[in-house]
Amino acid sequence: MIQSPDRNARYVVGVDVGTGSARAGLFDLSGALLASARRDISLFREAGAIVEQSSTEIWDAVCASIREAVAAAGVDPAAVIGLGFDATCSLVVLGKGAAPLAVGPSERPERDIIVWMDHRAVGQAERINAMGHEVLRYVGGRVSPEMQTPKLLWLKENRPQVFAAAWQFFDLADFLTFKATGDLARSTCTVTCKWTYLAHENRWDPGYFERIGLGELAAEGFGRIGTRIVDPGTRLGQGLTPEAAAAMGLRPGTAVGAGMIDAHAGGIGTVGIGGRPTENLAYVFGTSSCTMTSTKAPVFVPGVWGPYYSAMVPGLWLNEGGQSAAGAAIDQLLAFHPTAPEAAAQAQARGIPLPVLMAEAAAARASSPSEAVRLAAGLHVVPEFLGNRAPFADPHARAVIAGLGMERDFDSLVGLYIAGLCGIGYGLRQIIETQAREGASVERVVISGGAGRSDIVRQLLADTCGKPVVAPAAEEPVLLGAAILGAVASGCFADVAAAMAALGTVAATYEPAGGEIADIHQRRYRHFEALQLSMRSAADV
Repeated sequence: MIQSPDRNARYVVGVDVGTGSARAGLFDLSGALLASARRDISLFREAGAIVEQSSTEIWDAVCASIREAVAAAGVDPAAVIGLGFDATCSLVVLGKGAAPLAVGPSERPERDIIVWMDHRAVGQAERINAMGHEVLRYVGGRVSPEMQTPKLLWLKENRPQVFAAAWQFFDLADFLTFKATGDLARSTCTVTCKWTYLAHENRWDPGYFERIGLGELAAEGFGRIGTRIVDPGTRLGQGLTPEAAAAMGLRPGTAVGAGMIDAHAGGIGTVGIGGRPTENLAYVFGTSSCTMTSTKAPVFVPGVWGPYYSAMVPGLWLNEGGQSAAGAAIDQLLAFHPTAPEAAAQAQARGIPLPVLMAEAAAARASSPSEAVRLAAGLHVVPEFLGNRAPFADPHARAVIAGLGMERDFDSLVGLYIAGLCGIGYGLRQIIETQAREGASVERVVISGGAGRSDIVRQLLADTCGKPVVAPAAEEPVLLGAAILGAVASGCFADVAAAMAALGTVAATYEPAGGEIADIHQRRYRHFEALQLSMRSAADV
């Protein structure tokens, strides 16, 4: 909902770069969203699990989105005092003069990003894990091919000329702040969560890089991956450079905060609700899902990334899990059904995504959101199309769909959709229970992300994971998280924690169902685990 701006007010911009789009939102200092804009961005796929993007295209999309959002709100650009970025944890490779370098066999320099979901480095990740370095304790015991050191090792081994020519390797959020300010500082969030930086000791571990085959990065003093590491929200450089300001339609010198990974920005926008971040699990439900749990002391959970110090909430430790495919898993699941093209055409005619159409149809067929589980009777889905991020850290895990018949009608498509949602919820429950056994328990799930906006999705997640699901009042929690970084950089709040506490409020709470519905989910969860185990044990047969 767009609100009328106050001519005397000050504003901040949050920028979120997801897998498929770049978005910008203009907020006032109460956390109200005044306007937003988005631009789609391209994905380039090749054989061998290769997924790439263009940093040039993304930067152009970011700048256009900012201009459009500010114009749509009718705000004087001079009143924008801060800017914050979040982005997917994708790897950007730049050569001399910050020129893009081709990271894959296309040999197209504009394709200079290895996307987070690119799994070309599975072999490198497995070799690193077999070495068992102490650093791996802080990534849940196993490095993931979604992280950056396996990707860097892949580049060295498969594109040695590119690796040698690279001037800087950036996480995407750090690339954006560099483009905006010219500052090469990296965020504690990005390098701790995806690059093995030991934030609790304020250092890289040279021995790790030497052992895995990236010793030159250590020998260079880590100059290509970051020598100055700062907390998210730290003001960078002198603010926006004249060139960046002109591209964005903002004033030179506008404060820019060090950025974050997109899911973690969603955590910043939600986990402070109630003023007790250690009781809340931040659940970002988008193309993939991320779970973020904050603790006062480090908790080591096998198969769950972390513990990371100050990677999201300053002064707290973070355990990060999630599912490599969540919203994308629902899309993939629905695509298998014979009725999917017809349903997709209906959704397109209405201008809504297919999963939204499915959620509406399920709500119309059930007496309550919790009762929708009955639409999936006999259908069971383990939606691990892209492996298991947590709690097994198994990139080879694959999906299971059990109970399919010969039905081709729309109702059976709706049932498949509900079964897929239940599978995502059971995966969330598995992460929550695994963390609790190690000492990182939570009281509630605070949801954000585009795939989790409907009542039926939120209620089914509460029912399947067994915890209350809280919806924040913020219309766009991920964008708000990014905007908080800009607000802190501008000096409007003392730190990120103060901004979280001031801007996080609850819109609705979805309590898990009891009685017969709870019994159904308990039985379905047991089947979920059995199917999952069966697939994992049969993966190499």
